[in-house]
Parts: sequence; C-alpha cells; structure tokens
Amino acid sequence: MKNLLVIGVGPHARRSHLPALAAGQAAGLVGTVRGVDILGAADAAVPYDADDGPRSVPVTLVEPFGSEERTLPDAVRRTLDELVDHQGIDAVVVSTEPAFHLAYTGWALERGLSVLLDKPLGVRTDASTDPAQAAGILTDADDLLARYEAARLRHPEIMVSVQSQRRYHPAFWRLRQLIAEVAEATDCPVTSVQSFHSDGQWRLPDELLDLDYHGYDRGYGKCAHSGYHFFDIIPWLLAAGERGGKVPDAVQVHAQVTRPADFLAQLGVEDHERLFDGFAARNLYSTQDLDTAAHGFGEVDAFISLAFRSAGRTLTLGSLNLVHNGFSQRGNLTPAAGLYKGNGRVRQETHIIQQGPFQALHFHSLQTLDEGVRTGDRHAPGGDRHVEVHVFRNNRLRPAWKAYTRLGHEALTTMSEGQVAVPTQQSSRRRAMGEFLEYVNGRRTREQMRSDLTTHRTAAALMAGAYQSMAARWTGASPEATLSLEPTLPDAPAPAPGTVVGTL
Repeated sequence: MKNLLVIGVGPHARRSHLPALAAGQAAGLVGTVRGVDILGAADAAVPYDADDGPRSVPVTLVEPFGSEERTLPDAVRRTLDELVDHQGIDAVVVSTEPAFHLAYTGWALERGLSVLLDKPLGVRTDASTDPAQAAGILTDADDLLARYEAARLRHPEIMVSVQSQRRYHPAFWRLRQLIAEVAEATDCPVTSVQSFHSDGQWRLPDELLDLDYHGYDRGYGKCAHSGYHFFDIIPWLLAAGERGGKVPDAVQVHAQVTRPADFLAQLGVEDHERLFDGFAARNLYSTQDLDTAAHGFGEVDAFISLAFRSAGRTLTLGSLNLVHNGFSQRGNLTPAAGLYKGNGRVRQETHIIQQGPFQALHFHSLQTLDEGVRTGDRHAPGGDRHVEVHVFRNNRLRPAWKAYTRLGHEALTTMSEGQVAVPTQQSSRRRAMGEFLEYVNGRRTREQMRSDLTTHRTAAALMAGAYQSMAARWTGASPEATLSLEPTLPDAPAPAPGTVVGTL
C-alpha cells in the first residue's frame, strides 16, 4: 500500500485521478492521498465524487511560478520535500497545466519517486507562434528522458508512466492485433491513417479571455489540450505493422490551424448576442477588444498532414484533424461548474487505417451526452458509449479472411486479468492508473508496463512538429517541419482477446 501525492487538482484530476485513487484505496493499493496546487487555484480541501460517494482530498498550496522554469523554485521544492517526508509519499501523479510537467516530474525523479504523468509530456508557452518555443517541446522531452535514465541508475525500480489511455482501450488493442495479423501475412505496413477528434468545446467570445480551463492565452491550444492522445496513438498503431526493416526514421509535418480570431470571424459577438439571451448584458468586450487581446493565442482547431519516411521514401501518409470548435451540446449561457464537460464537451472520434491492398480498418466513436435516451441504446451511434470497429479484408487474395466484420461494444469487451475490460475512455483511464499502482506496489514488472515514458519520444516529436509548423507559418517561414524519429524501446504487444493486459 503506497501513499500518493497528486500535483494539480483541477477538473481533470477531480473527475479522473482522484476517483481512481479512491478505488485504489478500496483495492488495498493506496494508503493516503494528498493534493498540491498553486495559491488561488484550489482550496485547502478539494471535493470530488468517488465510486462510493463524495469525498475530499487535503491540498497543500504553493506559490505560483513561471512556466519558463525548468526546475522547481527553491520555496516550492522545500514545501514538496517537507510534504514527502512528513506524509511518507511513495509516488506522484503530475496533473498540472502541461507547461509545468517538466519541472514537477524532474523534482519527483530527483526524489526517487515514480510518476504517473498526465499527457502531454510537456509544452512551452507561445509554442504556436515562436519557432524556438515549438522546437523546445522536443528538447524538453529529451531532457525528461535523460533525467529518467539518470534516475533509473540511482533507483532501478523508478517508473514514469504516461497517462495515454487509448493504449489501455480494448478497441485499440484490437486494432493493433488486426494490423499485426496482416503485416505478419503480407509484410505490408500501415500505408495511410486518417484520424479525427472533436470535443465540442464551445467557448463564448468573452470566455476566450475569462475562462481559464483549457484556454488559448498561453499560446497553445487543442494540440496540447487533448491532441497528444493522437500524436501518441498513431505511431503506437503503426508500430504493430512494422516488419522487415519498414520502420520510419523521419516524419514531415504540416499544420493548418484556426485561432480565436478565426473563431470570431466564424461566430462573432453579434452572432452570440442573437443566440444567447443575456450574452450582450454579460459581455464586457467589443470585437476589437477581443481581437487585440487574443492576438497570438493558441490554436482552436488544427488539421495536420503527416508523412512517415524511411531512407527518403514515404511509408505512411497520415492526416490528423483536431477540433475544439465542433459539435457541442452546450445550450446554456453560463458554463457548468464542472468545466471538464461544462461547456457542452462531446467526444467524437474516427480513425481510418489502410494497409495497402490487404486491409482497411474503421474506428468510430460518435457520441452525444444523451446516454441513449433518444437511441434507446447507449452503445449505438449517438449514445454516450458508442464505439465500433469495421474490418475489411482482401478475401479474394486470402479466402480464409472475411471480407467484412463489424465489432461493436460487446465484441470489443474482453477479459483482463480476471476482470471485464469495457471499451470506454473512463475504464481505460482506470486501467492506466491501476497498472501504475500495481507497479509501485511490486505487483507488476517494468516489461508489463504499457506506457513507459521511454516509448513516447515519437509522440513528442509529432507534437513538436505540429507546433513548429504553426509557428513557422505565423512568422512567415515555410510551414513544413521535418523531424528525426530516434528508436525507442519496443511497446508491449497487442493482446489477443481474453489475454492478461491490465487491471480494472
């Protein structure tokens, strides 16, 4: 049983990490839990909803510091050191604003504490407008990897696991398995991938300045908010098809984005005055005020073109389209107190994967917030738990293959270490936390960890490339970025249905 420190107790931690740690307490994996946040961001006790009812976590408040700091200021370090010593802290969850991940994770590594690190690995302020800051994203990732390697020499058991929950999702396990099967039979890698994610975060014009959660004012946006999941899952899927030296060594990245000024051209102040009674009375800003204040803000939507290359030739073409300004179910002027879903956030996601002339895979998760009220089925399109995979195979070349198979919620549900693993994001996040807790309690080996930090450099490179492209375009330079892909430790293999893969 280990004592955990959660650094950053905002909406995401309250909805995901703290309930998962409470479940860990019930399972005998977690002792005490303490929180840390900056002054003004949280109270001394933060409430959250656990599986067994309302709870709260005590929070230690520290002085704010600038995101340009690569290490913690002395005063913050002393406060955390005292907390670790007095509370007997064994491991840390880092769930702060991403620009602060490096400093907090670096401190934990120096203390010999294992870390569950929220995505992304990190980001820099003004990454979408400053080419040096954009390039620094990968520099920081390499810095973190070097600190991790050094910490492992002093503390061989130390672990940094990245909370990238699609690696723990049964539908993505099945996609990797299907890709691997065809690659084994044909030696053909994934030749193209089209990925799309929209979370329908409708932010009204005045909220561009006044609403801090998942904002754009730090010079980054959608790609850092939730885009890392897809910068990670694309190469994670591609790796399942790598055979016979057909492994990319570089990637070319080209991004087109919209920013808050573009959003105001699509739906401006006057439009919102017509749409929402009371908006005109509430809003304090003119269009000119907003345009001036939001100059240099980060991306709202990003459409990104990818070319994975090997020895100068393209192995895989990709497109990654990331959308905040998409289908939403916000209908109220005032956002709900729980900002994680408070402005109508709805997840819709698709992946279309081609493996040459042999296989096409379509993943679709087309949800609403209606919990199946209108469809009568929470797992059908439009239900809040919809997910399905469509498999097409060239059965005229291989008669044993089926030309078409549909895998729905039931078919994608599998057994994992004696427990049912359902294909939802919430349960996948729980599996990620459960795996980490089992590791720090000595119940799992390093080789069994699915999201070790050492397997995330390619994802960091893709994210850095997207921001380098944005920043170059902003400054008038060529918007194409080319990045080297250094080898990483191999990922855990995709499990066959029913195999042991995780917990919860």
